[in-house]
Amino acid sequence: MRISAGSIDIRGRERLADNTNVKDFVQGARPFAGQTGHDNSPAGLSSVGAFAAFEGNPNFVLSLARGLRIIEAFEGHKEGLSTAEISRETGLSRAAVRRVLITLEFLGYAESDGRVYRLTTRVMRLGFSYLSSSSLAMLAQPIIERVIELVPESSSVGVLESDQVVYVARATAKRVMSVGLSVGSRFPAYCTSMGRVLLSGLSEQELNAYLNRTQFIAVTPKTIVGKSLLADVVRQVRIDGFALNDEELELGHRSIAVPVRNRAGVLVAGMNIGLHAARVSVAEMTHRLFPILREHAQMLGELLG
Repeated sequence: MRISAGSIDIRGRERLADNTNVKDFVQGARPFAGQTGHDNSPAGLSSVGAFAAFEGNPNFVLSLARGLRIIEAFEGHKEGLSTAEISRETGLSRAAVRRVLITLEFLGYAESDGRVYRLTTRVMRLGFSYLSSSSLAMLAQPIIERVIELVPESSSVGVLESDQVVYVARATAKRVMSVGLSVGSRFPAYCTSMGRVLLSGLSEQELNAYLNRTQFIAVTPKTIVGKSLLADVVRQVRIDGFALNDEELELGHRSIAVPVRNRAGVLVAGMNIGLHAARVSVAEMTHRLFPILREHAQMLGELLG
């Protein structure tokens, strides 16, 4: 389902339509909610028109790019997609989509009931290849498991990809959000504590470019969506060394995040703790949880070299 903007309230916040929930917002179709249709992915896969940028490049394999784009199109569509729907989603011709889907089916990555196609569990191998080769994911897991031993809530490590936070490691003692989260979950950067930490690692030029290309949608009445205000929030994160999210992504949910820096001081990831707002106050998060997160983020950074 696509995210459609609702009305503008008296404080100037653009609100999600009433029939759109957090799960739809997080897992909606591309381009991701919070973006304006600009293609910010490194490979330019979120828009078939971006393939033209590589036209004439002998090292660019167009058929592979089409296949990856079609795999991405299934995100958030548990019921499957027809050839026509994928064609509309990707901008590729039906004939091209059909050839790719048949190839994926032959290879065991997709299946069809004659009406719609669905990805199979074999696709998980692609993601596992990253996890099994990523020192960040492997090193982070035992550290955040230690975090939830000290704070029995949930803790995650994420990186910034295409203006979104992508979870690469997660441990939880309690379910704290209505949306089930796992490794691979994605959130818009602007309305999450970990996203703001990751944005704080951008240069001023990169931050301004992000602010200018992003459409800020209020997920809850508390979501900060003003461009200048968000810029101030991110700059304050650089000073404080942490970011707070107080019910901006989901009512009743709070989180605090810190940067993970390698030995060279480069911000490579974010680490957070998420919990129910009723259990821990904002003051307690900054005074008690922040030191725990900071210590374990430094530990992870040391291991990353």
